[in-house]
Amino acid sequence: MIKLRLKRFGKKREASFRLVATNSTSRRDGLPLQELGFYNPRTKETRLDTEAIRTRLSQGAQPTDTVRSLLEKGGLIEKTIRPAETVGKAKQATAREAAAKAEAKAAAAAKEAELAAAKAAAEAAAAEAAAAEAAAAEAAAAAPTEDAPADA
Repeated sequence: MIKLRLKRFGKKREASFRLVATNSTSRRDGLPLQELGFYNPRTKETRLDTEAIRTRLSQGAQPTDTVRSLLEKGGLIEKTIRPAETVGKAKQATAREAAAKAEAKAAAAAKEAELAAAKAAAEAAAAEAAAAEAAAAEAAAAAPTEDAPADA
């Protein structure tokens, strides 16, 4: 099977790559069947031989994931959603939904606690007002009235 892959060349820590068509069992830097382009990841420079790449793709050559992304950016093949991306996006969506549900539950619990605290505060204020009224009534009852004669 023919693979479209990247072949490394350049200095240490300054790698550049050639896009090559090669047998799938050959080494990464082995003798290629055909050189199809160039890619420099440091400068993002890409040069592609579009006719030769189209020819190889029509013959059934399979690009590696990195080469596929380069060809998609170059417009030579249509962007396809791979199954791994679909699964990953589904997992992310379920995680977002679970987080939203947990956040909603936490907000509801906080609101319930706030309402309970407000209700307790209102009951305490009502009890305090009732106690103050009772104390005032008791004080009024205990105080002597000035209308009554002292020596009767």
